[in-house]
Amino acid sequence: MPDLLPGLVEAFEAAAREEGPLPRIRAADRLGRERMGQRLLTAMVFDREAMTVQRLFSSRPDEYPVGGRKPKRDTAWGRQVLLEARRFEGEGEAAIREHFADHEVILGLGLRSIVNAPIVLGGRCVGTLNILWPEPVLTPGRIEAARMLALLATPDWA
Repeated sequence: MPDLLPGLVEAFEAAAREEGPLPRIRAADRLGRERMGQRLLTAMVFDREAMTVQRLFSSRPDEYPVGGRKPKRDTAWGRQVLLEARRFEGEGEAAIREHFADHEVILGLGLRSIVNAPIVLGGRCVGTLNILWPEPVLTPGRIEAARMLALLATPDWA
């Protein structure tokens, strides 16, 4: 597993002193880039009634601007991640093409694997932390590290 522990506590203690969810998400992005080699991290807020997600944070705002919305009604990804609050792991071009309407942008950035970790409060998904890498295969360490970062980013999302 990538070693997230050095600096992890300090990063999230500092972020917890600031208002709102963005400091924690920025800390997750920085640690993910430094320790896991991620190339894109986005955070989305889930609107259950509209069955859409809206981008709250993006490490690549030129390609994925904050505020962008995506409809997820009647999609396998939406059922799994948003309604059932289960993580999605996508490996390779075929998985990205199958599950993401913006697959051309993702692939154009050279990204070939993704973990979408649901942000869960009170047993319900309220958003997602999405981490992408250029390698087409996810390692168990990256999956576990993505889960940990999503948990650490959670508390201020209420």
